[in-house]
Amino acid sequence: MNTFVNRTAELGQLNAVLADRGVRSSVASVHTVAGTAGAGKTALVLHWAHQVKEQFPDGQLFVNLRGYDPGDPVTAAQALHRFLRALGVAASELPQDIDDAAAMYRSLLADRRVLIFLDNAATVSQVRPLLPGGGDSLVVVTSRSRLASLSVRDGAHRITLGILPGPEAVALLRAITRDYRSEDDGEKLAELARLCAHLPLALRIAAERAASHPHMRLDDLIADLRDESALWDALSTGIDEEAEAIRSVFAWSYRALSAHSARLFRLLGMHPTGQFSLAAAAALGELPSSRARQLLDDLVGAHLLEQTAPDWFQFHDLLRAYATDLVQAEESSEQRQAALRRVLSWYMHTAASAQSLLYPSEDHLLLPAPLPGITPLAFADYNAAVDWSEREHANFQPAVRAAARNGLDQAAWQLATLLWFARPPSSSEGDWLEMGRIGWEAAARQGESRAHCRLLINAGMAHRALNNFSDGLDVLGRACTLARDSQSRVDEARALNLIGLIHLRRRELELADLHFVQAVSIFRDLGDDQRAATAMSNIASTRLSAGLLPEASAATDEALAAHRALGNRGGEGNLLRVKAVLRLEEGDVDAARHSIDSALDIALLLRDHTREGFWLLTLGDIQRSIAQYGDALTSYQRSGMLHRRLGDRSREALAWRGTGQTYSALDRKDEAVTFHRQAAVVHRALGDKWQLAMELDHLAAAVQGDDPEGARAHWIEALACLSAYTDPRAASFRSRIEALVT
Repeated sequence: MNTFVNRTAELGQLNAVLADRGVRSSVASVHTVAGTAGAGKTALVLHWAHQVKEQFPDGQLFVNLRGYDPGDPVTAAQALHRFLRALGVAASELPQDIDDAAAMYRSLLADRRVLIFLDNAATVSQVRPLLPGGGDSLVVVTSRSRLASLSVRDGAHRITLGILPGPEAVALLRAITRDYRSEDDGEKLAELARLCAHLPLALRIAAERAASHPHMRLDDLIADLRDESALWDALSTGIDEEAEAIRSVFAWSYRALSAHSARLFRLLGMHPTGQFSLAAAAALGELPSSRARQLLDDLVGAHLLEQTAPDWFQFHDLLRAYATDLVQAEESSEQRQAALRRVLSWYMHTAASAQSLLYPSEDHLLLPAPLPGITPLAFADYNAAVDWSEREHANFQPAVRAAARNGLDQAAWQLATLLWFARPPSSSEGDWLEMGRIGWEAAARQGESRAHCRLLINAGMAHRALNNFSDGLDVLGRACTLARDSQSRVDEARALNLIGLIHLRRRELELADLHFVQAVSIFRDLGDDQRAATAMSNIASTRLSAGLLPEASAATDEALAAHRALGNRGGEGNLLRVKAVLRLEEGDVDAARHSIDSALDIALLLRDHTREGFWLLTLGDIQRSIAQYGDALTSYQRSGMLHRRLGDRSREALAWRGTGQTYSALDRKDEAVTFHRQAAVVHRALGDKWQLAMELDHLAAAVQGDDPEGARAHWIEALACLSAYTDPRAASFRSRIEALVT
């Protein structure tokens, strides 16, 4: 039971902030001392939130930022994704860039009145992206730090939550123990409170101990705690009074545990984050699930652990630090290593089970059998695997790091490899990159060149998705070298194909085509029809971009037949999009429309917003070409909206281009200029000279009637952007603009 003791002064300050909302600030910063963190402070704010919930009809958002946990804190990006999901954004639509995610978050909150509770923040950088900006929402931040710049820059009201006054400390003890020991003397309760330094966390643990021993005299409980305090006085130097009180109460409660519960408490200090499932706890403790549940219930009952959901538990950060100290002091290095091996074995085999549903066609890592007593999870379906991955996502990187830090290199690279395929669909590729780095360094130390190579390939895919093209080429070049040295032709071809994709995105078309052709040749030699068809699709896209229409058409037909034979609907849809563009350039609008409609049917069937958003651009182009301007604007608008949600600024700008072209066709020049200008800003910011040149061309055409000199300046800048491109389409484009400025 989470009993709340009313703290009138602090509640009054929170109510004052609420009254001032919209006049001064929408942020309240609650500064706490260490022992007031956790249940006492959280209960205070949650109690207040319940009282004022009527004033926030659009709901409440809560996140524990774990700023003072011994493990990794929750980042602002992670918290934003959780909040966006809570606000109704689908996992597939979450922006991966933190600025785009923050912009979406602020937009969703702009017209809502929501109470946002950011618990246990360590730094302003954790908090600031989670502030909603304007509107009627209120943010309450709790931290052991003063977070001064929140007050200076963001106008936050600071409320200092100190230790409980004597009467309230006694009231808290009575509230928890009244049903078990109603006759305790007030002066003795005051002495117990003093030994706990009036800190809510220590008071709750002490009260639970007293309640669980109703026939033990309070004098004896106080003597035990006083003896524990004397021990800490002897062992500690330079530790403040509050810290000594906390440690004394922890030790007092810990020593009252059964031997089995105490051992599990210690071993849980080995968990990479201190947030864990029943199954992970059972693996650490080398226990059957039923026995682990009993012992976890004991720890929850003693207030040494918190249950946050069915079969999910977490430490208060101070208690986790205490458990970590205990496991170092009371378990041998061999016992600690064995516990870590067990929980890592559980994570690896459960991740492998998830991969079988999330990415069934990808290569599966050959793992050693689970360690004795380890029972990995099995999943009934795709959604169950996703649910597990999303719940455990915060534990993935710390688990890989813990393996490497403790010299378990094989476990580190195996887990990093598995987690590329077991990560949540809603997560960013960037979340995996640090795992990948730890993994390939561990593989290199073990001389596992194949594993090293494949982790570099995955990193290349991640960098490409994040538009980190230079980093992507670097890791993929290293992967190629490793693959050739180890004579792994399939890995060489995979790296070559990915290098080609980066060159294609940078419009280095000859280099892209060269790499794709090499990849297709190797895949065909190996009989890997699916990957050969994918690389051939990339050849078709490259030749279309270059303006080599007959060659693009031949490659499209070949790749389309291969994808249909393999039953690869996503690949088929991509080729239908390429075919639609080809037919539009050839003037066959009916065939183009048939192809793009078929492609979009596939995107909707797959519930794939990435494909839908991109392919809608082609539909809009086709509709605009036959003067279906209203339909074209609808297609561009949905494409832009989807790409904004996905965090793809380049393709969102392409939707703005189509909108501008449509407004030009409607002779609404001012609106056309607005859209072309904002698209040009994006392409310039991204350093995409080809797309910038195209946008400047459209902008020049839109302003030419009113501002011929301005149009000429735009065309001259476009020519400068085109100087690096030599393909046929670029040559034709450059010749046309040169004719306009001469």
